[in-house]
Amino acid sequence: MINRIFFLTLLVSGLVSMSSFAQPDTKDCSSKYLVRHPSIRKFYVAGSMDGAIFSTATIHHDGMMYDPSGSNIPATNTMGTIRFTYLVNFGFTFNFNFSPSVGLYTGLDLKNIGYIEQDNGYTTKRRTYNVGAPLGFKIGDMSNKGSYFLLGGGIDLPFNYNEKTFKDNDRGNKTRFNEWMSSRTNNIMPYVFAGGCFNHGVTVKVQYYPNNFMNPDFVDDFGVRPYKGTEVHLILLSVGFGMHMNAEHKHKKKQCSHNAPPQR
Repeated sequence: MINRIFFLTLLVSGLVSMSSFAQPDTKDCSSKYLVRHPSIRKFYVAGSMDGAIFSTATIHHDGMMYDPSGSNIPATNTMGTIRFTYLVNFGFTFNFNFSPSVGLYTGLDLKNIGYIEQDNGYTTKRRTYNVGAPLGFKIGDMSNKGSYFLLGGGIDLPFNYNEKTFKDNDRGNKTRFNEWMSSRTNNIMPYVFAGGCFNHGVTVKVQYYPNNFMNPDFVDDFGVRPYKGTEVHLILLSVGFGMHMNAEHKHKKKQCSHNAPPQR
């Protein structure tokens, strides 16, 4: 199912990109045509949609006492199940191109990030809604239709936490809770990323969170530290489409040599 959604996302992004080719033929002398001025050495604002996000995580549990009965669970290192989301992933960027091949951008975005853990017949899903700010370098072709590499980092600030757990063969019986400004996760989530923006704005990025997603020092209402000894590092792959909000356009009348007025 996730593979189908992934390929559907790529297909939709491609169709949107192809639509920008539908400009009047520059060889048709009877029509006006659109000239896009490259955004070189210029400040501009653009939409920044992470769009579809596929995520997983490295999950480490220390050997520790998990319950009052004294049962000891050994240390484990696993990878989270692939998680997919396309809701509440959008933002905008402020871009400045220093030269035709180097640029810088920052901005503001909203993301839905998290991970899925499966263990002993149970599935646990944890996610946060984050507001964040990236800071990245662009290296490549800085024109409107150019392709370039992205490299940088940023900071996310979570403001809503959701957790639910259910038995794999009994999804109807599950525990779930939602908290605003929760301290179950770390309050600041720095990240690094690398990727590329391809012709007509299709963007692909890989993002990594080096700090622990969970807060092992969190204590619940019963005096228990449910995330003690837990270390989680998120890994994200996003596929999106960025749109210039203030790209320059200019209409010009075609002039062809065989239709040019006679010279006097």
